[in-house]
Amino acid sequence: MNGAETLSWWVALPAAFLLVLGGLITLIGTLGLARLQSFYQRIHGPAITVTLGAGCILVASMLYFTVTQSRLVIHEVLISLFVLMTAPVVAMLIMRAAVYRDLRATRGPDGRDDPDSP
Repeated sequence: MNGAETLSWWVALPAAFLLVLGGLITLIGTLGLARLQSFYQRIHGPAITVTLGAGCILVASMLYFTVTQSRLVIHEVLISLFVLMTAPVVAMLIMRAAVYRDLRATRGPDGRDDPDSP
């Protein structure tokens, strides 16, 4: 049995909408990564959009496979929980490391402000 032949419009329409929306959100995040100037501006695009874009794609996957397999498919919930827990934490750790690096670059070896730094 082919899933495309048995999929009704009331399932196909929201699944397609969620897939397109998830793809667009992810594309916007990658454009932000490529176009913004500083590291601190660049980190926000992927950190925020990866969670929302992946969430839309995973909900579309849950909807499609629940209907085509005639049973509740919730494997994607585990993936969503993992993405929701790890993506913001990783982004914050990367930002903290960058702040620490910048602070060390502007401080002298004795911990005071370096007069030669810009």
